[in-house]
Amino acid sequence: MKARLQTSMGQSLVMTPQLRQAIRLLQMSSTELELELVEAVETNPLLEWADNTDGGGDDDAPASSDDSPVDPAQGDINSEGADWEPDDADWSSGRSGSFDDDGEDNPREQAADPETLADHLLWQLHLTHLSKADRAIGVALIDALDEDGYLREPFSVIAQTLRPEVVAEDDEILAVLRQIQRFDPAGVGARSLGECLSLQLDTLPADSEGLALARSIALGPLERLPRAGIPGIAQELKQPVAAVEQAVQLLRSLDPRPGKQLGELATDTYVVPDCVIWRQRGIWRCALAGHAGPKVVIHRGYEQLIRRCGEADASYLRGHLQEARWLLKSLEARGETLLRVVNSLLHHQAGFLEFGEQALRPLTLREIAGELDLHESTISRAISRKYVRTPRGTLPLRAFFASGIDTEGGGEASSTAIQSMIRKLIDAENPRKPLSDAKLAELLKSGGIPVARRTVAKYREAMNIGASHERVRII
Repeated sequence: MKARLQTSMGQSLVMTPQLRQAIRLLQMSSTELELELVEAVETNPLLEWADNTDGGGDDDAPASSDDSPVDPAQGDINSEGADWEPDDADWSSGRSGSFDDDGEDNPREQAADPETLADHLLWQLHLTHLSKADRAIGVALIDALDEDGYLREPFSVIAQTLRPEVVAEDDEILAVLRQIQRFDPAGVGARSLGECLSLQLDTLPADSEGLALARSIALGPLERLPRAGIPGIAQELKQPVAAVEQAVQLLRSLDPRPGKQLGELATDTYVVPDCVIWRQRGIWRCALAGHAGPKVVIHRGYEQLIRRCGEADASYLRGHLQEARWLLKSLEARGETLLRVVNSLLHHQAGFLEFGEQALRPLTLREIAGELDLHESTISRAISRKYVRTPRGTLPLRAFFASGIDTEGGGEASSTAIQSMIRKLIDAENPRKPLSDAKLAELLKSGGIPVARRTVAKYREAMNIGASHERVRII
């Protein structure tokens, strides 16, 4: 045996650093994106701030508008210019129609609670159609995840924490775990590194080069890779060394600690809206907020200098030029994806904007993902810690999603809408004789919403409303 050099050529579609950058930017809030751009401009000489960012324009004005009516399902996605006319916009349907930056409704003055991994997963669990027992199993599983997003506890421990309220077998716990493993961030809920990487591979395009082999390595000889090396794994799997090297490169592009993503990004202090929704001549429309578009451009002076300087300097500048172009392309993709999602939400939840929470229809991430032909994790990243300014105030995009229950009329009512109905009934009750939970359930049932007394009590407690005996008032 003797050592020898071997060269090979091939093409591959892998999760490149550029794709990872695009995914990371999509999940960032406006505040985080602003900090990211500041750092990019400071470290890359080929980037500079756009001239118009120093002007005194309205930061919360939409990035674009158009006077011609549009389909509310399509919205306004022209980002070339701005034609914002507040006098034409109808803000009368909501309680907060002012853009006054000095008032208490100024979104920059609203504190935003940091989101933990558990918060992010519990919200997705709430939107999943599960039985009461399965939902309890899901809560227990999420509570058992470590900060990296892994499930280190055996199923026997999970089952023990559920007793005596829920008696769950291993196959039942596994079925719910499979649901959680489909949540964002990809790879969460894994019980090993191999399973974590395999879950992330499932979210990649099916035609990605090396995908099948990467999955075989992740679920097989992954732990032996450091000792055996690529040649050893290639011999074990009876695959060409070049193919194994390609698959390993794909695995290395994945995140071995998906739970850390939210911990690193949850640094918001204030709410800054990413989009603006308004009604113009009876049509709901949306656009990126003025500050949400790219504020950085390529420095043309340094770009032209590449052709005139020496080879070493030219190579240095070309590298930074490529990075600058990738960043601008990722920013553009972020804005386009965000607008597509908000346009879809407008199509489904126009009634919510028009009439309030009582008109909020059940809507899940899966529905939007199927409609836009995107993965559920992409939709989750797109709405994560994103806010939109509407006639009803500055709202998180999460507010447009809600689970639902079947009504007697054959339709569905969202949990948020039911809570709104309960609050309305309590606000109109006789303070000397408040409505009990059973009476509230009876009134809702007469209106076509069949809910149990325990469900009413759960919703009432979620709204921090006391029981009937605590609401008694003697006038």
